[in-house]
Amino acid sequence: MKISLIYELQMAKPWHDLSEYNTYWQAIAQVELAEEMGFHSVWCVEHHFLTEYSHSSAPEVFFGAISQRTQRIRLGHGVVLLPHKYNHPVRVAERAAVLDILSNGRVELGTGRSITEQELGGFNIDPDETIEQWEESVRAIPKMWMNDTVSFDGKYLKMPPRSVLPKPMQKPHPPLWHAATQPSSFERAGKLGLGLLSFGFLAPGMLEAQLKIYRDAAASCTNPAGAFVNNQVASSAMACCAETREKAYAVAEQNMRFFWELGQQLYIPKSAKTYQYYSNISDALISSRGETKDASKPLTAAPIAPTAFDIDAAAKSGTVICGNPDDCIKGIAKYPEAGIDELMLLVQVGRMPHDAIMDTIKLLGRHVIPYFRNVAPKGTALEPVSAAAGR
Repeated sequence: MKISLIYELQMAKPWHDLSEYNTYWQAIAQVELAEEMGFHSVWCVEHHFLTEYSHSSAPEVFFGAISQRTQRIRLGHGVVLLPHKYNHPVRVAERAAVLDILSNGRVELGTGRSITEQELGGFNIDPDETIEQWEESVRAIPKMWMNDTVSFDGKYLKMPPRSVLPKPMQKPHPPLWHAATQPSSFERAGKLGLGLLSFGFLAPGMLEAQLKIYRDAAASCTNPAGAFVNNQVASSAMACCAETREKAYAVAEQNMRFFWELGQQLYIPKSAKTYQYYSNISDALISSRGETKDASKPLTAAPIAPTAFDIDAAAKSGTVICGNPDDCIKGIAKYPEAGIDELMLLVQVGRMPHDAIMDTIKLLGRHVIPYFRNVAPKGTALEPVSAAAGR
């Protein structure tokens, strides 16, 4: 099983003049160390207007810098937002191709539609149009990469014959992924042959039912968005590793609680809440508009369960990977058993100290990643790595 990092580029207040500068440059140093320690990939989100929660509004620039400071670690957009007012699909294809060239073929392209009213409203995007715009775009982008000339006459994407340049280094194209938090999006990812990025912080035991929806849909995919079915699942968890469990909990608990509670405020409807909002995001609620309602697959209330944060319970469930290296091995081991191919660890949360993050990366690299090199997800067999498939 692959172990990776994922970044929100989070920045809890209070701030000073160099807060954002430090956040970005410390993250770059962390990724450089992660490559040295054997992490598979680094993923980075695209968010807008989400004060404190995420200051990652231009991940393509962040990845450009990382591409020149690393050689092996894969670079995953988790995700590029595809409604056109965020990113026109031609620009997404162009930027990803340049990054693939500059990184010598290390790009993983995850895409999504965006679900918070805070972001959609800021760009004046109609939530009812986001799914259709996303699907048109995600089907168009690989065609732009694989064909000398393309033209489109869709509902939203209209373009006369043009050559979209440059072309990516990976052939036929970089692997494609889709962000999923609802059962309908798990199914949609599978139907289009996209890898699944599960961002709901669902623990093993809760994940399996969602994964079955995805795997069944992927197995029956006959018309993938790209040239191949990328039947992989990546899930996410917060992580902190230290020499002792007590030290890890002491540094992690407050910062993980910050991320958990702020995430609930962003993604859980008011009716599901029993606590106060932060005033600056009081209207940043999940948007499920545009979803097709299906009684057999009811929409969940939100990606994060509306519960108070309990680090002990979270660590026992696997939602949080926290403790000494042995504790972290026990927590991560739940994921391949659930059928997960890749675990994306969120180590930069709240005001987590840079030194503590570097220690986490070192300890995971020395003691945890080697353990999982010979652990295959349940129901699969270890296979040789395929450079052609971009893995």
